[in-house]
Amino acid sequence: MTHGTRSRGPVAQGRHAVVVGGGLAGVTTALALADAGVRVTLLEGRPRLGGLAFSFQRGDLTVDNGQHVYLRCCTAYRWFLDRIEGAALAPLQDRLDVPVLDLARPEGRRLGRLRRDALPVPLHLGRSLATYPHLSLADRAKVGRAALALKGLNLTDPALDDRDFGGWLAAHGQSARAVEALWDLVGVATLNAVAGDASLGLAAMVFKTGLLSDPGAADIGWARVPLGELHDRLARKALDSAGVRTEVRTRVTSVSSNGNGQWTVAVPGETLEADAVVLAVPQREAHDLLPAGALDAPERLLEIGTAPILNVHVVYDRKVLGRPFFTALGSPVQWVFDRTDASGLREGQYLAVSQSAAQDEIDEPVAVLRERYLPELERLLPLTRGAEVRDFFVTRERTATFAPTPGVGRLRPGARTKASGLYLAGSWTATGWPATMESAVRSGVSAADAVLGALGRPRPQALFEFEEAA
Repeated sequence: MTHGTRSRGPVAQGRHAVVVGGGLAGVTTALALADAGVRVTLLEGRPRLGGLAFSFQRGDLTVDNGQHVYLRCCTAYRWFLDRIEGAALAPLQDRLDVPVLDLARPEGRRLGRLRRDALPVPLHLGRSLATYPHLSLADRAKVGRAALALKGLNLTDPALDDRDFGGWLAAHGQSARAVEALWDLVGVATLNAVAGDASLGLAAMVFKTGLLSDPGAADIGWARVPLGELHDRLARKALDSAGVRTEVRTRVTSVSSNGNGQWTVAVPGETLEADAVVLAVPQREAHDLLPAGALDAPERLLEIGTAPILNVHVVYDRKVLGRPFFTALGSPVQWVFDRTDASGLREGQYLAVSQSAAQDEIDEPVAVLRERYLPELERLLPLTRGAEVRDFFVTRERTATFAPTPGVGRLRPGARTKASGLYLAGSWTATGWPATMESAVRSGVSAADAVLGALGRPRPQALFEFEEAA
């Protein structure tokens, strides 16, 4: 994709937007507005960009706070990667292939795979499901019928948001084993909730878009470099090139209207005047910054729950895993990724164990988690049994995502508020997606589009190319 269609005309006098928050939503908003010729100031309270998709140093290792992946159907995030010139650093699989290890089966017979063929939907998954060893023949047939029923759901029907996915699966003949070995295998990682706790609307969106829209939609991509390389360094470089003023370690203390269509944004030691303000921060922070009257029911933002993600990091003295990742059944272990090369580790192997919907474990002491997960990895990976553990540590995001519970859809606001010139962005806003990097970028695009319409600025074609590819 080229960016020759961006409009970078002269900035109109006084056309200044302030974006509060330097996560993916805020960076996207800032880039989109700058590409349309708006003067932009981006304010971030942390010392870095990237929000909750970031990296940090631990000795000689560069560690991601958590494992993040995206799918080929994530056209907005793919646009973002291309815009910051980082697509080559986070490539996609050529074809969906997920190794699934089941500890209930004897060693040597534990491996199953979820993969696609180069056939039209839904035949692209037919052979994989027909030979998937972790489901009985009866369950495989019922999974196919449920998938067809799911494909027939209308995602615009608000009634879907009020139902839970687990109840819908049970009503469509899905056994507990089918939920564990297939529906939750995918759903927990993408929704950050088990089926019984997830909105049918959001779950249907994930499965229809990811597995039932296009043969390659669910091909998995992930960063082969630290996330900070993408979401901080390359993002900052793109912002600088676009002329955005970016200030980190800058906490916004108030946002107020001047009554004449202008806005004042206060930070320690400075007051900024703006024609438009975008709050690209978590819902609770947005609630605290919203002026009176900006939303009909601002308290709804506080009703959007949150869900945690736990990551367990293990460094071994030798190579113990021969594939880039796998997922597990019959074990507390969910997904395991090899982060050796990305972290800069020079000898041995570094595995990251990503645990979504981790409400029961998020506050467990490291010693307890070590006693739980090292034996599980030994059961899953025989080569770990003679290996030395050189490091074991844990990262916790207690409010990693919004909770995709039934009814959450009515709580998620759109980009526009009732206050002229004030907009919202964030994965928790009404994007139609669960709390993913894709949702964050889409929210930034929506907020930028609303600002450009209000300021009378042209819509850059390159910004919306991903919609045409969707």
